[in-house]
Amino acid sequence: MLSAEVLKILCCPETRQPLALADQTIVHGINARIAAGSLKNRAGTPVTTAIEGALVRQDGAVAYPIRQQIPILLVDEALPLRS
Repeated sequence: MLSAEVLKILCCPETRQPLALADQTIVHGINARIAAGSLKNRAGTPVTTAIEGALVRQDGAVAYPIRQQIPILLVDEALPLRS
């Protein structure tokens, strides 16, 4: 997926906090919320497409989806991890 070198330079576009690859438990939880129709991104748009991975912000508040091996580092596309 993403190399360790690339992960070292990626940061949250909103807060500049470091990002880390989400473990499979987080990815499965996000995909379960997507399948249930209960997940909206930061822009308020319902998310309908499952993700293959995610980058979690250091504070654990949001995750940026990875689709087709490309991290989507747009603030509006961030997925809230806390209710």
